[in-house]
Amino acid sequence: MIESQPLISVIVPCFNEEDGIAMCHERLSAVLSGITDAYEIIYVDDGSRDRTAELLRSFHQADPRVVVLRFSRNFGHQPAVSAGLDAVRGQAVVIIDADLQDPPELIPSMLELWRKDYQVVYGVRVNREGETGFKLWSAKMFYRIINSLSDVEIPLDTGDFRLMDQAIVSAFRQMPERHRLLRGMSSWIGFNQIGLHYERSARFAGTTKYPLRKMLGLALDGIVSFSTIPLRLVTIMGFAAALLAFIGIIYSLVVRLVTHSWVQGWAISFIGMLFMSGTQMLCLGVLGEYVGRIYTESKQRPLYLLREVLRSPQPRL
Repeated sequence: MIESQPLISVIVPCFNEEDGIAMCHERLSAVLSGITDAYEIIYVDDGSRDRTAELLRSFHQADPRVVVLRFSRNFGHQPAVSAGLDAVRGQAVVIIDADLQDPPELIPSMLELWRKDYQVVYGVRVNREGETGFKLWSAKMFYRIINSLSDVEIPLDTGDFRLMDQAIVSAFRQMPERHRLLRGMSSWIGFNQIGLHYERSARFAGTTKYPLRKMLGLALDGIVSFSTIPLRLVTIMGFAAALLAFIGIIYSLVVRLVTHSWVQGWAISFIGMLFMSGTQMLCLGVLGEYVGRIYTESKQRPLYLLREVLRSPQPRL
């Protein structure tokens, strides 16, 4: 007697998605039912303050293949996806947001590539409807800046929408860091990966859960988590500041010993003082980012806390 294993698990992180979660569930269920009956949908409620939890409970009551994980508070998108990865049982795992910007109808194509021995099939956004020019520009800069600084190359114009094999999920479970950029971690893991191009739709309902502040935080996590280049830049800036200071010393000595107007030159001293102070503050800030993350990791707090789990017993074969 062994528990049956679903062919596919779908992780859907949710935060205040009451306006669109019903349509998301309808489209997901239609797509998955057309593939197999052996599937599960794992909804992770990231501390929603609207009717999202109530709607998710109704999905679970109507379909035992629906799993609901509720956080004790809002922990963020990346921990929500991580909670889903900890709970999945499927042979193939898909991560998709509840806003329907990433079409569930692309899942069969991902499965076809998975059956051709690709362990990761990630979506590559060809077009992004309903987004401002600034949002498009900042998204492009996000990946290009990270790749220019990171030790790991992250495919351009991708997100967390992807299909992953069990081997990738097992690798994720061995990575306990708190500051997470899942798309970067997926690239770091390696294995056979391939991109699947698609046109991204506008949000079906609601507002974006990644405003500029969160995007900047995610970019900072990506840079600091996957690169030591900022620390090297601090060293280079230190050498540059020391060189300029040395030049300033030589200039001061020449003015004092050779000329009779040695009092003059206060401007370069003033500018030099400002430059050195600014450089020191910048270096301390970069070092502080790394030290802060060491501090966070050393506390070993859990990545998330669950207040409720709704999961039906798995049928046995």
